[in-house]
Amino acid sequence: MATQEEFAGRLMGAFNDGALCLMISVGHRTGLFDTMAAMPPATCAEIAATAELKERYVREWLGAMVTSGVVEIDGETNRYHLPQGHAACLTRGPENMAGLAQYIAELGSVESLIVDCFRNGGGVPYEKYPRFHEIMAEDSAQFVGAALEPLILPLVDGLVQRLQTGIHVLDVGCGRGLTMTRLAELYPNSHFKGLDFSRETIDFAQADASAKGLSNLTFQAADAALPFGENEFDWITSFDAIHDQGQPLEVLRNIHRALKPEGVYLMQEIRSSSHHHGDIGHPLGTVLYTVSCMHCMTVSLAQGGEGLGAMWGEETTRAYLQRAGFQSIEKRELPHDIQNNWYIVRK
Repeated sequence: MATQEEFAGRLMGAFNDGALCLMISVGHRTGLFDTMAAMPPATCAEIAATAELKERYVREWLGAMVTSGVVEIDGETNRYHLPQGHAACLTRGPENMAGLAQYIAELGSVESLIVDCFRNGGGVPYEKYPRFHEIMAEDSAQFVGAALEPLILPLVDGLVQRLQTGIHVLDVGCGRGLTMTRLAELYPNSHFKGLDFSRETIDFAQADASAKGLSNLTFQAADAALPFGENEFDWITSFDAIHDQGQPLEVLRNIHRALKPEGVYLMQEIRSSSHHHGDIGHPLGTVLYTVSCMHCMTVSLAQGGEGLGAMWGEETTRAYLQRAGFQSIEKRELPHDIQNNWYIVRK
């Protein structure tokens, strides 16, 4: 009975925290956290007016924030305050975690489709996730873009110098192309190309590149399982993209074919084991398996693919790289990134 009561308490906490994720997502998207962080203790009406939002909705949102301990309230004056330590994690900036809550809301929107897949098989295609690419772009800008120069580029010895001189670079699964766009701005002597399955994201990336006048950057909407050119690129990257592919092994073989003999493939993938027992104690295990089940795995299956999922794990990742023809596989971890492994791969 004690065990049952303890577990019931855990579930109550999970229900509250699940609801909190939805409200954090709302607070992030409406700018309420940013608004409150810049204000002294204020009434609901003052917060709503400053944020240019409807007071009735702000009042109910504040109720969730107060009961969860995110926001403080003075019971005598009915003034609300977002503590500085909380604001650091919830407002737009390098330590912001509020944006990640958007994944919970987005995944919840396809729950009925996922349940149908449990019963009938198949998958849920990309187009059923209207905001996923937008959320991923925001995520990438914060956790990849901000670390690009100080942490990611130095992973490959001599890469910065080669980029300054001029090389050819390909990003597989580029999404909205933020990383390639930033690199094209930094290294005008190099040539960059982004490849993605989604026409919508490629159109966005190309429009952004054109607006910035980047003549050394192109984007292409194409299935990465279709053959690339041979010995074409000096550096190839993929950022949490291979496990989403319908035919991941064919994609890796294409990358091997397209990489020059002296080239380098930098692969970012989720840090996990290929076995459930190996992921016990993983700090983000439940979240990542949920994202995998409700997005990564199912979008691959929707293409008639393997459905590897985000948690395919280091053992399987290494096996696929070896089957694709790569001989040298070095794994690195970055101090700011508890979620991913970084593989430096060569022929």
